[in-house]
Amino acid sequence: MERTLIGELGKHVGETVSISGWVDVRRDQGKMVFFDFRDRSGKVQGVVLPASPAMEASKEIRGEYAVRVQGTVNKRPEKNVQAERQNGDIELEITALEILAEAAPLPFDMSLTGFNLDLTTQLDHRALALRHPRLQAIFKVQSVIIDSFREFMKSQDFFEFQAPAITPAVAEGGAEVFEVNYFDKKAYLSQSPQLYKQIVMSAFERVFSVNKIFRAEPSATTRHLTEVVSLDAELAFIDSWTDVRDVSEETVRWILRKVERQCADELKLLGTTLPVMIEKTPTVSLTEAQEKIFAKTGRDVRGEKDLNPEDERSLCEIIKEETGSDFVYVYGYPTRKKPFYVYPNPEHPEFNEGMDLLCRGVEWLSGGRRINDYNQLMTHVKEWGMDPEKISMFLEAFRYGVPPEGGFAFGAERMTMQMLELKNVREASMFPRDMNRIDTLITKPEDEILP
Repeated sequence: MERTLIGELGKHVGETVSISGWVDVRRDQGKMVFFDFRDRSGKVQGVVLPASPAMEASKEIRGEYAVRVQGTVNKRPEKNVQAERQNGDIELEITALEILAEAAPLPFDMSLTGFNLDLTTQLDHRALALRHPRLQAIFKVQSVIIDSFREFMKSQDFFEFQAPAITPAVAEGGAEVFEVNYFDKKAYLSQSPQLYKQIVMSAFERVFSVNKIFRAEPSATTRHLTEVVSLDAELAFIDSWTDVRDVSEETVRWILRKVERQCADELKLLGTTLPVMIEKTPTVSLTEAQEKIFAKTGRDVRGEKDLNPEDERSLCEIIKEETGSDFVYVYGYPTRKKPFYVYPNPEHPEFNEGMDLLCRGVEWLSGGRRINDYNQLMTHVKEWGMDPEKISMFLEAFRYGVPPEGGFAFGAERMTMQMLELKNVREASMFPRDMNRIDTLITKPEDEILP
């Protein structure tokens, strides 16, 4: 008999069907056995009655067994209808059970109410924990985030490309890169697709990519990973860095709307509320942000070259109180604080036209206007102490007419973490990599996750 998905069972009341899936829950009640079955489309309750030919097979089946089930789809009595649940008005009367794969006894409770593991245990048992509805909800939301980013980019005539993960040079400077032995040469895992997306932009004008990037940041915090999904965009023929800000803002707005519409069940299960984006997201300079923090908290961070995590939290709280927005753009960082390609403000070249988008106290996005003048780029390359030979392909593009341009990048895991109000970015990574873990711990447990 052809397989019917559980989510389609409501269309087959009174019919005999065959479903395949996992045993979610087993409940023995008197002489009857109840099961909750699940597949990719949802869940349904099934019952083995005392006289059912499936009773003998049901005796050995427990949670996470993979089974093929045959039975009749019946309407539930009115008093047993659970309107708030999927398939809460039907029940499968089981006539045959076939075990497709056995499951060992579970190491912890996988029920919706009983699953209460600390993050380290979740990660130690990732292969099994991923079957839990809460974890699946997180990654369904993340899937919509990435899909809706792609959808919006394409709707705005951006061209998708894939950047290489192995690079001959460091795009953003600094030592926080993974060096790899590339045959008999030295190479690096990519920190960012930045240089490549600027090259591709010079040919296609508007481009985006969804890439893995790698950061050798020596940190074990709740907001850092060494491997991240980066959602990048770059666009030409801009008039100002504010054009980049505006496109990034509309991208976020689109993503939030899609998550709200497509992930209502997941948001309810996770008990979260999406961040608020008002009609026009507040934008403040770094100097203005520091003045606000000083006026509100008394902490004097004026003159610092960046916002630290406490500053970011304080600023977001201030902006939320002032405007109702969970988002705020910060721009105007010291030029030498940012990579060599970021555009200096023509009137105040010590500050650049880079920007960050903060949400609920954490940075979501970095971006801004880029230098498009070849000679200015070469000046920065020398001042930053870079080897022009290692970025010769990048520099070649700018020798041949690159218009004013800019771009931005999101970290998908951080977006997911903040959108769902998770406590740790590792909860938003299906297989997180950090300085202490590559699937399994590579250092002592107490070092793994710091606040």
